[in-house]
Amino acid sequence: MPASITLSNLSWSTPNGRPLFSNLDLSFGAERTGLVGRNGVGKTTLLQLIAGELRPQSGTVSFAGSLGILRQSVQVEPDETIADLFQIGEALAILHRAEAGEATAEELALADWLLETRLASALDRANLDVEPRTRLAALSGGQRTRAGLAALIFTDPDFLILDEPTNNLDREGRDAVIALLASWRGGAIVVSHDRELLDTVDAIVELTSLGATRYGGNWSHYRERKALELAAAEHDLADAEKRVTEVARAAQATVERQARRDSAGKKKAAKGGIPRLLLGGMKERSEMTSGENTRLAERQRADALEAATAARHRIEILQHLSIKLPPTGLPASKTILTIDGVTAGYRPNQPIIHDLSFNITGPERIAVTGANGSGKTTLLALISGELKPWTGTMRVMTTFSMLDQQVSLLDPSLSIRDNFRRINPQADENACRAALARFMFRADAALQLVSTLSGGQSLRAGLACVLGGPTPPSLLILDEPTNHLDIDSIAAVEAGLRAYDGALLVVSHDEVFLESIGVSRRLELSARSNSGSCGNTHV
Repeated sequence: MPASITLSNLSWSTPNGRPLFSNLDLSFGAERTGLVGRNGVGKTTLLQLIAGELRPQSGTVSFAGSLGILRQSVQVEPDETIADLFQIGEALAILHRAEAGEATAEELALADWLLETRLASALDRANLDVEPRTRLAALSGGQRTRAGLAALIFTDPDFLILDEPTNNLDREGRDAVIALLASWRGGAIVVSHDRELLDTVDAIVELTSLGATRYGGNWSHYRERKALELAAAEHDLADAEKRVTEVARAAQATVERQARRDSAGKKKAAKGGIPRLLLGGMKERSEMTSGENTRLAERQRADALEAATAARHRIEILQHLSIKLPPTGLPASKTILTIDGVTAGYRPNQPIIHDLSFNITGPERIAVTGANGSGKTTLLALISGELKPWTGTMRVMTTFSMLDQQVSLLDPSLSIRDNFRRINPQADENACRAALARFMFRADAALQLVSTLSGGQSLRAGLACVLGGPTPPSLLILDEPTNHLDIDSIAAVEAGLRAYDGALLVVSHDEVFLESIGVSRRLELSARSNSGSCGNTHV
């Protein structure tokens, strides 16, 4: 039987009773499927139901074939090794005793002579060069993710279940995951916001509060389909608004015709010759006709307005966010940051950055890239003043703001509105509300406590507070802004950054994001030399 996963009438609600999905029917075959949707819509819960970690509240999950599951983070014990992760410790020990001539007859019968070859192949496909005895705790978070992926490959499952596999990976790690999925010939279900990765899949399933919709093709094809849906919704809205106008015009014409009839009847009655009883009947019929016309017009108007509202709501869901921001006034020729021969680190005689020099002039958009451990976060700490250089000089000659991955600029105990007023004390209430509305925090949404926000909402709130003031800072520094965000949130962040006319310094491995915000130069840090090179880029 071909490998397959089938969900039938599946329902699940959160512990507080909020339904995530109801009567969901989905099937997955031997193809690569990207599962997308907003944070909180239930993507990870759906994977847990498929994996058997949760039991459906109603409905069934059935599958034919074996599953291999990669978590968002690989949990490790202090002494756990690569061999432990692959569950081959004893098999390797038997093989080594056999090669040394020390194995028993029973062990020789169990020896897997291709074990080391298969292990090396799995590690190579994940672009990871480690020994079986390497402790997982000694690896970076990105390397542990790749090790988990290699262990998954090693078992050769019929289905891969991947939950945000490229989160926290450097460029090399992301490329390894993208290459693996592109070459995978079994089934795969991938929850991801990584648009490069999603361009390698065969289908996209969009999960919303209304259910699931399947789109054949990869991410780019899905976006084309969504663009067509937006065009259709805009056409429906134009038709609905035209209908509202036509109904109003027809109702007015009906009122005017009835008024003319009533006027003619009154003139005729005034001349005499019409019995009083007949006049009373004519007046009653006129009032009944007028009432019926009014009720009909109201029903038609209500129907037309309802259709227009539905079409407008559909457009709001499909349409990309567009944001307008005040200008920074940054001159194109002004040098705003200089770093000259800087060496720095956290421990004596162990520099993380060595002899680094570069500058930013005018509204440049620079991506800081490099392998994990190459010093990207250290560079941001230097620029923000959290870390002092050991040697060399560093000067920031303009206003700047930095949004780290935790958006620690915001006070979690305050509302979004109160954070905005704290960061922009010169802005009045109207300016505050208008700025927050541009970033989709309208009315009561602006009163949410920051501590209750999702990762995407927090970053959007941070951008609103920093960029929405009367005069945004001339330099904005961002550290991995797309990590842990859903795709809608990334689109909102991109819209805000495209509207910003100041300088950008962005640590990111997300090439689609860097292209979308118009990066023009790169500073690539090297873990080997602990230095950097800066040059033009063509993205």
